[in-house]
Amino acid sequence: MGPTSAAVLFAVIWFLTLLCIAPMRLKTQQDMGKVTPGTQSGAPEVHHLKAKLWITTGVSVVLFAIIAGIIVSGWITVRDLDMFHRMGPGA
Repeated sequence: MGPTSAAVLFAVIWFLTLLCIAPMRLKTQQDMGKVTPGTQSGAPEVHHLKAKLWITTGVSVVLFAIIAGIIVSGWITVRDLDMFHRMGPGA
């Protein structure tokens, strides 16, 4: 795996992790009982974004290490994921 592939893999893992972590412990304006006129009642009031970014980075580093280790070791290859047998025996 080259450096560009590793960077793209880490970015994908990081953003997917952020999308999973972002809604946790989210307090909306409606939950807090203070809806600002002209805004959506589901708009975040307390979001703990800095902590969520640190958690996202930590989880992403661990997941990246596991996934990159599997890819680099050759334990799972593209040929293992070829469900439709597009890669012939000589490929």
